[in-house]
Amino acid sequence: MIKKLDNSNEQVAEQIYSVFQNSYKIEAQLIGTLYFPPLSRSAQDIEDSKTLFYGFSENECLAAVIEIAVEDRLLELNSLTVDPKYFRRGIADKLISYILELIDFKEAIVETAVVNKPAINLYNKHGFVEFKRWIPSHGIEKLAMKLIDAASCHSFSKADC
Repeated sequence: MIKKLDNSNEQVAEQIYSVFQNSYKIEAQLIGTLYFPPLSRSAQDIEDSKTLFYGFSENECLAAVIEIAVEDRLLELNSLTVDPKYFRRGIADKLISYILELIDFKEAIVETAVVNKPAINLYNKHGFVEFKRWIPSHGIEKLAMKLIDAASCHSFSKADC
């Protein structure tokens, strides 16, 4: 079941934090880094965040979280994490589909590490295409991907859609 999470609630923020920690530890190993910035985010940071959080629960346990921000019909997928106990069940796919259906957006963007092939493949499946690569100060090469909502294509040329 997918529902909006009240991250301002301390207990909910702790649950989100737990999923983030469990998932990001695996992602850090995949990337091959000891310093992975998302792991330094605290439960208090999550509780204080103004972004929106949606969670997928199974048997009353929070299994996955997607964090988004929306401004002027720009949808930013800030994080998408699945607790390793729930890997390979299509949960991340369900969360992305849910958000893309729920939110009225003109463009959606997401960033991930260049070496995170599972994430890139998942975003490609939903129509995201790479538009930028860079190396931030932490040294992990990243790429940005975007998706233009087909309903918004009337204001763009066909090449943009």
